[in-house]
Amino acid sequence: MIKNQLLTLLLLVASLLPAQAIQVKNPFIWADTPDPDIIRVGDYYYLVTTTMHLFPGGPVMRSRDLAHWEVVSYLFDAIHDTPRYDLQGGTVYGRGQWATSLRYHNGTFWALFVANDEPHRSMVFRTTDPAKGWTLHSRLPAYHDASLFFDDDGRVYVFSGSGDISLVELKPDLSGEKPGGVKKKLVLHGKPDGLHEGSRVVKHDGMYYLLCISWPSTGRQEIAYRSRNIEGPYDSKVILKSDFGGFPLAGQGTIVDGKHGEWYGVMFQDRGGIGRVLTLEPCSWIDGWPMLGTLGNGRIPDTVELDGQCACHSTPALASIEKDYQWNHNFIPGDITTASGSITRPGRWVKLTASVLAHNIFDARNTLTWRTWGPTCSDTICLDVRQMRDGDCAGLSAFNGDAGVLTIQRKGAAFSLVMTEENVRLDPATKAITRVDNKVVERVSLPKRALGKVWLRMDGDFNPGRDAANFYYSLDGKTFRHIGTTDYKMRFDYLRLFMGTRYAAFYYPTKNKGGHVTISLSPDNNK
Repeated sequence: MIKNQLLTLLLLVASLLPAQAIQVKNPFIWADTPDPDIIRVGDYYYLVTTTMHLFPGGPVMRSRDLAHWEVVSYLFDAIHDTPRYDLQGGTVYGRGQWATSLRYHNGTFWALFVANDEPHRSMVFRTTDPAKGWTLHSRLPAYHDASLFFDDDGRVYVFSGSGDISLVELKPDLSGEKPGGVKKKLVLHGKPDGLHEGSRVVKHDGMYYLLCISWPSTGRQEIAYRSRNIEGPYDSKVILKSDFGGFPLAGQGTIVDGKHGEWYGVMFQDRGGIGRVLTLEPCSWIDGWPMLGTLGNGRIPDTVELDGQCACHSTPALASIEKDYQWNHNFIPGDITTASGSITRPGRWVKLTASVLAHNIFDARNTLTWRTWGPTCSDTICLDVRQMRDGDCAGLSAFNGDAGVLTIQRKGAAFSLVMTEENVRLDPATKAITRVDNKVVERVSLPKRALGKVWLRMDGDFNPGRDAANFYYSLDGKTFRHIGTTDYKMRFDYLRLFMGTRYAAFYYPTKNKGGHVTISLSPDNNK
């Protein structure tokens, strides 16, 4: 009785204390989340980023406060435009879904992106609720880094391009380009030389604002263009030019209105091995321009105070983002069994059956990946490899074009664990794998008694100057031994996979089909 009375009193006192404002520190999403588009509909913010050759593709995240994010859906399960999406006749590494534009209009959410491989067509998806999934609505011409825009008069447009930015009018039902509609290259006064793309468009106080990343000789920046006529001409102003946290490259994103009249900028920053992370800026309307940074100073701030209350962010902290799983290229549903029955939310374990032969991790089917995160991360899986067959390989990787790979190999009746450094070369046209360099750093034998449970762990350190991965294994889930390279260097390379380093759990046969492994994604010791 006394204990219950004390608990009631404590809850009452807590309810009378002043609420703690939410404070986030930058980069507020310290994970690979490039080409962002973000909108607010009612109480929720919705965010979509680029995931290219990973499936299901286009994860849509939702948050009430910009600090706590959950994945509510994916735009699509697979793309079948070419066999390369199935790792046949080449790959789509660094291609696939690029730079999705997210919009809400008259009760419907819309998403537009280019599938950046043959036949080079854009995809339009729609839904009335992102949490309930998406439907393919139409295929349109290829629009690079596009921004879908619904005007107040009911007309629909797409801004897109690299270098020059074009404006194209669509049919009202988004089934195609409008015959006789607007189709022109925009006049952008002050457009700098160099890289110029990443269109995002908003309308504010009767003015059209086009935001683009630009990269003149003076350095990367975000530039805004404005006009009272959607067809232009447009004037320009640089709204963000900032290094941050020891890295120089920031820009490409959008602005979004808050719940009480405030505005925010969301821009990505290239940050080495982890990829492209998201920064958050206050957005101040100064002389009719959306100036980013504290009081519009054009700089990424260390911290940002958000609308809302949460004791977990009473002192500056990174945003929390739900772990979401994606498969490398199209997955084979018949080869996958999960604890939950869901391919996208597998639960505690996933069972993989080997039906397609492979040579290495880069051409292996059904490789399950998830984001690394900064400033440091650690994740563990546990494998049951007793049903592997001769030539089979299974394990955990710091996966990228340069990959640190921890592999359980079966050769005859013997099992071993080997840490390798692997490097893939790709054909520029088809992205076909032309060569894989494989350096064995360390190998240990695995006793037969341990094959039911082998724990593998990868720790990542993405602090400035680090980008280091270290690998560990355990045969009892308690004592972990370091194996292989100390501080394996994780690298970002836009010419190959074009993504930040990801965790990857894999299983593939090199000689015989039909084996299987079970991978625990949430072993008890996982931190």
